[in-house]
Amino acid sequence: MAKPKKRYVCQACGSVSSRWQGQCADCAEWNTLVEDAGAVVTPFSARHNLRSGGRAITLVGLDAEIALPERMSLGIPEFDRAMGGGLVAGSATLIGGDPGIGKSTLLLQAAARIAARGHSVAYISGEEAADQVRLRARRLGLGAAPLQLAAATSVRDILTTLGDGSPPALVVIDSIQTMHSDLIEGAPGTVSQVRASAQELIRFAKDSGAAVVLVGHVTKDGAIAGPRVLEHMVDTVLSFEGERSHLYRILRATKNRFGGTDEIGVFAMAETGLEEVANPSSLFLTHRGEAVSGATVFPALEGTRPVLVEIQALTVRLASGATPRRAVVGWDAGRLAMILAVLEARCGLSFSTAEVYLNVAGGYRISDPAADLAVAAALVSALAERPVPADTVAFGEVALSGEIRPVAHGALRLKESAKLGFERALVPLSLAGEKGTIALTGFRTLGALVDHLLGRD
Repeated sequence: MAKPKKRYVCQACGSVSSRWQGQCADCAEWNTLVEDAGAVVTPFSARHNLRSGGRAITLVGLDAEIALPERMSLGIPEFDRAMGGGLVAGSATLIGGDPGIGKSTLLLQAAARIAARGHSVAYISGEEAADQVRLRARRLGLGAAPLQLAAATSVRDILTTLGDGSPPALVVIDSIQTMHSDLIEGAPGTVSQVRASAQELIRFAKDSGAAVVLVGHVTKDGAIAGPRVLEHMVDTVLSFEGERSHLYRILRATKNRFGGTDEIGVFAMAETGLEEVANPSSLFLTHRGEAVSGATVFPALEGTRPVLVEIQALTVRLASGATPRRAVVGWDAGRLAMILAVLEARCGLSFSTAEVYLNVAGGYRISDPAADLAVAAALVSALAERPVPADTVAFGEVALSGEIRPVAHGALRLKESAKLGFERALVPLSLAGEKGTIALTGFRTLGALVDHLLGRD
């Protein structure tokens, strides 16, 4: 029989190599390859014929009847919104976020509310003692919640405990990087341990019908630490985003087998824990009494929820020969460079001798291409020192030709803007005919917008 081959797994990115080397060929990290003793690869020639000795499986058609999965509300509408309506029995959910962002606080609040409605809930912490979790619960006003706590890191012990009697409705594991399976060798947090521990917990969820929520650490790049296959194993992947220096937090689903990934939940950190924000725009709009040059309001869209944010721009003229600086917070720096190039090439404006600073107020991050028009308006306003009216919003995508292209859900953005008291909107020309309570000014090209802002039209 052929000798089994060994493999080496990178502890940073999960890449597999047939031999040890000092630097990972995929992520370029040093001294991260570790022999995976729990998974020895057997050559194909040593395996049996895969077409013999198997079990026939049943094939079904797409028109087979299926019942919709029952959902368990978390008791936090913003959480339910991001999840697509609540937790599904037997599902596995992975939630990741920066340290101290509030993952444990949010899950403790949700677990306490579910337990208060008569469901059995187990909260297993591998990072804190049970007394530490109790102290946090008391600070949050949840000290009387009928929640079952435990501090453990052994997956075998956890499953043995949960297997006695009827399984709980919800199991929270905080965090998966601290769990240890005795089926394979390796320290907690290694790729092999995270994969094996998650696999056992997910199998428990599928067999028992309990909903399992795993807390995951993130790397410096914002990705969930551990093997990438971990995100493929679970049913739902949630990202808890925000800056610790700001109040707001956003819960976003990046994967959901039981619903869409186009909804977010918005929270604000308070002394009593995370509070829901019914009107997210109130967090990101600057309340100012008069118009200020370089400031434009943009109706962003998160799923089906419009969120109005303020885009701020500042330009500073430099002496001849100095290298101008470009600084961006909350938006793509490459997108800013493109807008500046279009303004110079198509509109005749010069930013080559000016430093440009762009900021999205409130620590919000924008990836919506509809922000192009609002950014361009803020840049023109800052350069000419002519304020955009405070009751005006702007949105539209800017092409390299200078054309302003229409964007999705324009009517929804306008409706939200009108509801918050805005009276005018700068939009693509195709939207100028929309009827509503807000006055629309449409533009076909970016040059037409510049002429409007500078009073040339």
